[in-house]
Amino acid sequence: MPGTFLTPNQITREALRILHQKVNFVGSINREYDSSFAKDGAKIGDTLRVRLPNQYTVRTGQNLSAQDTNESSVSLAVATQRGVDTNFTSSELTMSIDDFSKRILEPSMAVLAAAIENDALSMYQDVSQSIWAGGSAATFGRVLQGRKLLQDSLAPMNDRTALLNTQDNVDMVDALKGLFQDSSGIAKQYREGYMGRTAGFDFAENTLLPRHTRGAANTAYTTSTLVGVLPISATPVTAITVATGTGAMAKGDVFTIANVFAVHPETKANTGVLQQFTVRTAYAGGGGSLQISPSIVLAGGAQNVVIPTTSATAGLTFAGTASTAVSTSLVYQKDAFAFATADLQMPRGVDFAAREVYDGISMRIVRQYDINADRFPTRIDVLYGYQTLRPQLAARIHNN
Repeated sequence: MPGTFLTPNQITREALRILHQKVNFVGSINREYDSSFAKDGAKIGDTLRVRLPNQYTVRTGQNLSAQDTNESSVSLAVATQRGVDTNFTSSELTMSIDDFSKRILEPSMAVLAAAIENDALSMYQDVSQSIWAGGSAATFGRVLQGRKLLQDSLAPMNDRTALLNTQDNVDMVDALKGLFQDSSGIAKQYREGYMGRTAGFDFAENTLLPRHTRGAANTAYTTSTLVGVLPISATPVTAITVATGTGAMAKGDVFTIANVFAVHPETKANTGVLQQFTVRTAYAGGGGSLQISPSIVLAGGAQNVVIPTTSATAGLTFAGTASTAVSTSLVYQKDAFAFATADLQMPRGVDFAAREVYDGISMRIVRQYDINADRFPTRIDVLYGYQTLRPQLAARIHNN
């Protein structure tokens, strides 16, 4: 009410509420908030270790065949600090929270949310499972193909999202509008861009999904040290040696290798489908070591491929058209990706300061009086990191 000042905590909570509403990708993936960072304040560069599920093989017969438990984990560096800086006066603190939110917080949180989403969406490059239909309009059938990839990878049925770029949304929404069902769960956790639920996905639209420009690599690339050379081992192979071929490869380019087939995640039976890989680090071209994802594992609980036919070399086949950009949409289960925030240290001796956590996102607001300019500069900060945890729980769809 007039004459009553808004408190720092009120402002921070309202800013977090708006940010939470605007980040529909970050809002639909795993969000890890580690309260241990709050003891002395998080320092840029802190890292979370996220454990991945253990994988085992099944014994046949009576004889015991004990397996070691080799736990694996992914490092998630909480190392990016973004914020919005502005000025507001004491008189503006006498406004109602609704007026203050509309005039100051809404535009501030809009640009901060866009920056955070843009960073996090770069994780699409880690996903190898993909459907390529560049030059044609998006269809519901391709979303179902993406669903099949998730099903075949044994992705959990809960918390699945189909995140569409704006053109794919135009292509599909009219045809799908009669299929969407009301969901009280979505209503309770409303985020901008959500449209409804069908086919096991929460459908949402995001303007920040990047286009992927495929590298210039040609189809003459071959690998000389994979097929028929690698020992059958449970040790992950993170790089292959390419012997021939020209043209650069962009990070996120997708390819298959002749005679390297995906296996069922549990039975390890050959699926008859070539395993898709993605280029993990941009590659200049020619012969050399190519970093790939997923790593190749030929035995043990983590086995992901089988090579039934061996030869001296194996050809690489790239998805998409060389040097051509395509739009990107994503289907995923929430544990494919993780986003983490940590508490920034609270300063002392300032006009006001507050830190709040909402739905796994920690935000800090600090205001101080500038006696030289007679102003109240204010900073809003989020310290965060993001990491692809289990790329097999996601699939890319490239249309248009």
